[in-house]
Amino acid sequence: MKRLLSIAQLALLAAAFPAAAALNVFACTPEWGALATELGGDRVSVYTATTALQDPHRIEARPSLIARARSADLVVCTGAELEIGWLPLVQAQSGNPKIRVGQPGYFEAAGHVPLLERPARIDRSMGDVHPGGNPHVHLDPHNIARIALALGERLAKLDPGETAYYSRRAKIFLDRWREATARWERDAAPLKGASLVVYHRNLTYLIHWLGMREAGSLEPKPGLPPTTAHLSELLASLRQNRARAIVRSAYNDPRAAEWLAERAAIPSIQVPFTVGGSDKAKDLFGLFDDTLARLLAVAQ
Repeated sequence: MKRLLSIAQLALLAAAFPAAAALNVFACTPEWGALATELGGDRVSVYTATTALQDPHRIEARPSLIARARSADLVVCTGAELEIGWLPLVQAQSGNPKIRVGQPGYFEAAGHVPLLERPARIDRSMGDVHPGGNPHVHLDPHNIARIALALGERLAKLDPGETAYYSRRAKIFLDRWREATARWERDAAPLKGASLVVYHRNLTYLIHWLGMREAGSLEPKPGLPPTTAHLSELLASLRQNRARAIVRSAYNDPRAAEWLAERAAIPSIQVPFTVGGSDKAKDLFGLFDDTLARLLAVAQ
């Protein structure tokens, strides 16, 4: 008769061959991949479709993304048409019915927070304007908290046997997150009222949260690259109303910001924008720590 394995041997086998994650999560952008990891822990396997060095408006539906989506149990994206240029094709070509719009396997972060900058009208002359409002919701930590609650509930719905696990992880994350948010708001007090020139209007929620002001955008219209004529107009404006800094994201070409910064004699700084956008922005906490540190460095 074969001998039964001892408890110690079973424990060693379990350590050597850990259980596979219950849910395959396809995250459209790094911030949602990071949040899914915080909430799902060992129960999720997270694939992030883009990096901080890619413009989220200009992603291609590559075969590798389609292949990953084919095995996904949950797609976590921003929504508000940020991914309109590539995600619908990935969903269709994947042949995966679980991640279609309206199914439990499809989650839009923007649907759980109030959107800023909803345009009263839309036409092509306005550039790349999102009809539902500005989609870059993740740079307000209060939005992250709301989305975390909803995403934690969605994970539990898809993996119902582990509801207590997801609830516990959500509570741990949100307790840490609220404590960090209070600290960030105390530290950021010197930024209130300061004006920034942005590259694209992707920092709107950050500026709104901190009580800052937007003095202009390097893009003449959303989605259009900076032009010499527009930069010259901005320069004239900044000579009348000085801004604290020119801010660009990790994926933006620095040349226009540096041109304007040199002539306006104000700093040009790069912020990570999302997880992975700098060496210190390794997770959501690091994203906000590093972003505020960079802004505070030019606050005096």
